[in-house]
Amino acid sequence: MGTRISFPRVDGKKTEGYLAKAGNDHAPAVVVIQEWWGLQDQIKGICDRFALAGYDALAPDLYAGTVVPYHDAAAAMKEMQSLNFQDAFSQVVRGAAQYLLKSSPKVGITGFCMGGTVTILSAAHVPEFSAAVPFYGMPPAQFFKPSDLKIPLQGHFSNHDDYPSPAQLDEFEVALKAAGIKADLFRYDAHHAFMNEQRDAHDRATAELAWGRMLGFFKYHLAK
Repeated sequence: MGTRISFPRVDGKKTEGYLAKAGNDHAPAVVVIQEWWGLQDQIKGICDRFALAGYDALAPDLYAGTVVPYHDAAAAMKEMQSLNFQDAFSQVVRGAAQYLLKSSPKVGITGFCMGGTVTILSAAHVPEFSAAVPFYGMPPAQFFKPSDLKIPLQGHFSNHDDYPSPAQLDEFEVALKAAGIKADLFRYDAHHAFMNEQRDAHDRATAELAWGRMLGFFKYHLAK
């Protein structure tokens, strides 16, 4: 359904991503952030699902063409550790939001695992976004202050996870409340990567529940 496109970063340099368009003009839009595997087919499929739901969806290619196979976690870790997160959200992700806003009235952001971390950082530092939905990702405390959040946030996390662990999510919720930030955080009796139908951890019932909650959240904040 979608296609690979080139779009400008904030600094004017070119970058690429996968864009799926809704069937109507001036549709609301969503930036979709990859897992640590790269911009693989499953993330492209998420964009296609958003397009069918009435959203333009753009997934920036944060690894510039590199896609890591699921069995090679060491290579995925290496790619993620090589990623300049500051550059990713301030230049590439913000550039994607600005590109979408040329034809969309509002734009939101979602992401998975590493992409969930980038989603939260972007929610705090990219002014073009109107709503954010991270999935099982969280920035280290030294790189993120809950008080920096300026937009509505809905988060989806698993009870069987090492990062963020349930205890870390507890701390996150306490910090959000202390900062006076209202966020809807959902916890599921599932494992990390429960949204990815290409992984053994996929939980269809949980994934569909979370997807429906996300669509409702984006409809309220982006499509009104």
